[in-house]
Amino acid sequence: MRTVLNILNFVLGGFATTLSWLLATLVSIICIVTLPLTRSCWEITKLSLVPYGNEPIHVDELNPDSKNVLLNTGGTLLNVLWVIFFGWWLCVMHIVVGIAQCVTLIGIPVGIANFKIAGIALWPVGRRVVSVETARAAREANARRRFG
Repeated sequence: MRTVLNILNFVLGGFATTLSWLLATLVSIICIVTLPLTRSCWEITKLSLVPYGNEPIHVDELNPDSKNVLLNTGGTLLNVLWVIFFGWWLCVMHIVVGIAQCVTLIGIPVGIANFKIAGIALWPVGRRVVSVETARAAREANARRRFG
């Protein structure tokens, strides 16, 4: 089912959002100031191409033992740069594509996936795209660690 939904996403506009993320990745590579954003761009490019079966998760949830205040502060500053340079137009693009997909009955599930990615497009630094199973296992392990 995931494969069918991923193909449907690609046909109904996912190619445009993926190309936009690739463009943002290339621009972040070319501009020296935005080079630290490249990893986040690439992670969300993968999510935009194949949204079903993958899920974004914060690095702190994946590996809670390696939390670092300095890295979190740097990530916040990078996210502010991100919103200024790339985030707002990528967010708008996902919203527009999501609305266009929701016009058709068959496109509603992929439109909802684009709305979720639109939220991530505003603040992606520090997120990694992993399989749904990996994300679920990381969250369960964190819950067991916190609540015994």
